[in-house]
Amino acid sequence: MATSTASTASTTAGSARPMRADARRNYERLLTEARTAFAEYGTDASLEEIARRSGVGIGTLYRHFPNRHAMMNAVFQEALTSLLERSRELASAEQPCGALVEWLRAIITHAGEYRGLARALMSASTDKTSALSECSVPMREAGERLLVRAQESGAVRTDVSIGDLMQLTNAIALAAEQDPSDPELADRLLMLTLRGLKSENPDRAS
Repeated sequence: MATSTASTASTTAGSARPMRADARRNYERLLTEARTAFAEYGTDASLEEIARRSGVGIGTLYRHFPNRHAMMNAVFQEALTSLLERSRELASAEQPCGALVEWLRAIITHAGEYRGLARALMSASTDKTSALSECSVPMREAGERLLVRAQESGAVRTDVSIGDLMQLTNAIALAAEQDPSDPELADRLLMLTLRGLKSENPDRAS
């Protein structure tokens, strides 16, 4: 996944200070190699190997990414941007429930791109110290808007929370990751989950 680094590459991790040109090049090489390594080996890929492939020392890697979750957060930024943009596009969809389902399906797809990412996103949702938790707030806000529209249309039960939905989608992505031989598994599990979310008023459900 080719990440948009226009904003993140110009600053150090966790800092608003602009990077020097050489530091920016190192950052971009590290991010490129991290994407490749995560795609090949999953998110538990060796950070030492990522540094070696990037032509820098492990100390340089840690200056840019203090820990594995910080690197995963940077790699996930393009997916995050895509998901937020898609939520805005779906915010005025004629079928609010269909819009919510489409967005949840997109989350599952993105979470399944790197082995181990879904599990990390699940744990980060309750760990405010994790760098990955930075993704949670905008994602929850985007999902909340779609969920509220679906609930107001009568299609989804009012006692459903966006936090539960986010955990369910990550759990589905994790289940699909464990059984790659069944490409339809994630969609089946999502449909089963959504049956439990449906409003008891079938005349208003979309």
